[in-house]
Amino acid sequence: MLLNEMLGIKYPILQGAMSLITDGKFAATVSNAGGLGIIASGEWDKNRVREEIHIARSLTDKPFGLNLYMMSPYVEDIVDLIIEEKIPVVTTGAHSPEKYIKRFKEAGCKVFPVVASVTMAKRMERFGIDGVIAEGMESGGHVGEATTMSLLPQMVKALKVPVIAAGGIASGSQMAAALAMGAKGIQIGTILLASEECNVHENYKKAILKAHDNDTTVILKNTGAPVRVLKNRLARKYLEMEKNNSIDEEALKDSFDALFRGIFQGDLENGSMPLGQIAGLIDEIKPVKEILDDIIRESVLAYDSLSDNINKLKEMK
Repeated sequence: MLLNEMLGIKYPILQGAMSLITDGKFAATVSNAGGLGIIASGEWDKNRVREEIHIARSLTDKPFGLNLYMMSPYVEDIVDLIIEEKIPVVTTGAHSPEKYIKRFKEAGCKVFPVVASVTMAKRMERFGIDGVIAEGMESGGHVGEATTMSLLPQMVKALKVPVIAAGGIASGSQMAAALAMGAKGIQIGTILLASEECNVHENYKKAILKAHDNDTTVILKNTGAPVRVLKNRLARKYLEMEKNNSIDEEALKDSFDALFRGIFQGDLENGSMPLGQIAGLIDEIKPVKEILDDIIRESVLAYDSLSDNINKLKEMK
């Protein structure tokens, strides 16, 4: 059973939660386009998250979900809100959601933790999750250490629950490859930043279009919460500080402020812009619906091409 059949959506495509960016309006846009939109609660308080939920419901009659950021100071309040608002799908990020899984399941929520290792995924499986989002280190934002290509098949082999592929996915051929390796769907993020409806600064979108395969880097490794971002003056500053073990509380506080400078003010040098390695493949700003439709169309073409090659392999026996 593919992700779309599990969740009652058109396409087996999940929108990655991107803090400060994927609000109720954007989640509704993705859901209306055939995917599953996800509101990123981030560090918003309960009232703000409730507002975004109501905005999404006013704009779509399709299913959408909410991401629980486990490092949020409001995590307990957001858990209560998810249950109060009867959110059908919950994704989680940063740390383990195991203490809340039973409550979510009793409330009828489907739970899909974002996981970067097989060990953690197997632990989550014991708590009754509905599936895992196997996220490789190619993704933008918080990352693990394994690549999607190596992580995904190991997750599929080790788990009984469905596995969703994430990290460095932005095309139909990549979706076809993920499905061929046993995934039940994909999660995408960076390519949706380059959509007409995304509310990030135009400079951010232009930076994505200009990016090459090596234009991202991982910062804040020493903090235990590494983040993949666009290479710029600020990123190089953090890398130098890490090299000298000189990251302090002031620098960490600025890292959050830097998100605002990058995402909404378009500061290309002193702002932080989370970005996946797949940015080098993106060269056009398109509507969300066109992005999703193209991924599905391209995946079908990729499978047709793959079938031809498989037949040739059979002839080699």
